Amino acid sequence: MSKIEILAPVGSEEMLRAAVFSGADAVYLGFSGFNARTGAGNFDADSLKEAVRFCHARGVAVHVALNTTVYGTELPALEQAIRSVAASGADAVICQDLAVATLIGKIAPQLPRHGSTQMSVHTLQGALELKELGFTRVVLARELSLPEVEHITKHCGIETECFVHGALCMSMSGQCYMSAFLGGRSGNRGSCAGPCRLPFEANTLPEGKPGRLHHLSLKDNSVIDQLDKLQALGVASAKIEGRLRTPEYVAAAVSACLAGREGRAYDRDLLKNAFSRSGFTSGYLNGKIDGSMFGVRSEADAELTKKTLPMLRELYRRERSRVSVTMRLEIEEGGEKLTVTDADGNKAFAYGDFEPQPARTDPTESLRRSLAKTGGTPFEAADIAVEMDRGPWFVPGSTVNELRREALDALLKKREVLRPWPTTEEHVPALPQRTLPPHRTLRARFERWDQVPEQALSGVEYLILPIAQADRVPREWRSKTILELPRAMFGALEQDTARRIAATQEAGFAGYEASNIAHLRLCRGLPLSGGFGLNITNNAAAQFYAEQGLNSLLILPEVKDSDIASIAPVRDGKPVPTGVMVYGHMPLMLTRACPLQNIHDCAHCDKTGTLTDRKAKKFPVRCSLGMRTIYNPVPIYMGDKPGALAVDYGVAYFTLETREEAAAILDMIRTHAPFEGDFTRGLYFKGTN
Repeated sequence: MSKIEILAPVGSEEMLRAAVFSGADAVYLGFSGFNARTGAGNFDADSLKEAVRFCHARGVAVHVALNTTVYGTELPALEQAIRSVAASGADAVICQDLAVATLIGKIAPQLPRHGSTQMSVHTLQGALELKELGFTRVVLARELSLPEVEHITKHCGIETECFVHGALCMSMSGQCYMSAFLGGRSGNRGSCAGPCRLPFEANTLPEGKPGRLHHLSLKDNSVIDQLDKLQALGVASAKIEGRLRTPEYVAAAVSACLAGREGRAYDRDLLKNAFSRSGFTSGYLNGKIDGSMFGVRSEADAELTKKTLPMLRELYRRERSRVSVTMRLEIEEGGEKLTVTDADGNKAFAYGDFEPQPARTDPTESLRRSLAKTGGTPFEAADIAVEMDRGPWFVPGSTVNELRREALDALLKKREVLRPWPTTEEHVPALPQRTLPPHRTLRARFERWDQVPEQALSGVEYLILPIAQADRVPREWRSKTILELPRAMFGALEQDTARRIAATQEAGFAGYEASNIAHLRLCRGLPLSGGFGLNITNNAAAQFYAEQGLNSLLILPEVKDSDIASIAPVRDGKPVPTGVMVYGHMPLMLTRACPLQNIHDCAHCDKTGTLTDRKAKKFPVRCSLGMRTIYNPVPIYMGDKPGALAVDYGVAYFTLETREEAAAILDMIRTHAPFEGDFTRGLYFKGTN
């Protein structure tokens, strides 16, 4: 059974040394401009090469995060970033945006790609789709239970990677838009402001009273004590979260993981003192998703961390010996020669000019002991041979020590040689510019059939309804109805969704809407459109989905108007329609954990609730299919600006509205009337950073 890889976060050069010296098998770090932790000390082309040299010399792999969504104007810079990563010889790229994955395939096709947790892969079909697309590893969603991890790992055919320690987002990764919509800082682009760590209270509060409690803040995840189980399942890599944390934190987590991998006890209190939010949770992996998962970082937590730092620094003060070498010492009249060889066949030599003296006794064992003293270097002697011509000979220990130092230093330099990945002459094409269609159509999405007005099809191209509502749609409406597939399909829901797709294929529906990469596989060969959950922000990603057969694409509502105008995919020489949300309470967060469990259990819940923030704003919460959705208090409205965005269709996205409210809003959109009440233009004119 292969050992599970210990993968450590790196956000600075000091963190890199801490990760490697404390024993990490691999590290992941961000390339400047295109990674999900813009606040970390990320690496440019030159510093990345130095990091790779340092790590590869010590047998440590380097994974580079290019794991943000990308805007069209950034694609040329992305091309240069990919070429820089390829030139460094890094071991893999972690990516979320399929534009990144596609460009890697064209520019550096041999460079391995890992699917980021931001891709929201939480099912077997999603992992299988990544395998088909050429990915070599998938970073699984943090919300999975151990049986769910096992099912995917045993059947997907590529490596799996699981988070085992570190911060736990409330939202399902890749499906959180709260930071973007509340502050213009997109979590999908690495700039999350962490609004979920601010007060959001699930208790019923009087109008105007602000929330004081933290019912969106989860404790840090820690399942290090289950590393042996993950290893037994065949999980390839155990990932530590924390590129924004400290070198001491990294060293503590790596040291604990090394012990956990071997089934040894580790100092859990020391790990907690390094960083915690009033303790840890293992809720998702153990299938215990309840109010005990929530916590905040207290002043007492911070004080313990401060006191523990000196002790933690000892964990990476000295370099760990980890690279096996063989040594061969040859002694003859006139001098000495030491040859050191690593497992990759690299050799280094050191020569001594001490005139050996005849020895009364055989010094072989003493010489071996001297050569074995490799502490403070990355090397450990697996085998030592001593050969003496016409000996035995006496050689001083100082001479042997100097030979060892010289040979190991020379071997280290040999191992620092970069091995770049080959690249092609492929370049990013010029951005297209979509022209405004002569007539933009309207689609209306509803959460439930009982929201649908009687005259809903008047002036509406398609209705969109969750596939669970399919049986309620009258036969005469089906040719104008698209069935929306669930963004999250934990547990048995993927199989249930597959059964529903099979049952509705011949029922006369217009097609299906995908919001997760698993849906591509579930609906292969069927009429399929793309929802906002695909996080399409640029033409390269849109073109990928168009070539996969999707017949229309909804652009992520984080994208600015100027970038929307450059998304113009084609298939077989014909434009593939694009759309935007023109009305709707934006689903800010999709979460498997439930904030309402902080006040009551599921048995006493009607699947609705409200979160009140520190400014007394009310955020609606709705529960369905084992997931919770948190909505923006005010809706997006673009109905009075029909020509503002260069797309083919708009979507009225109904969630909280009654049938009567939906009818009135559809009339407003059809007549381009101003909105009656509080609303937002979203991010269409502001964009995100």
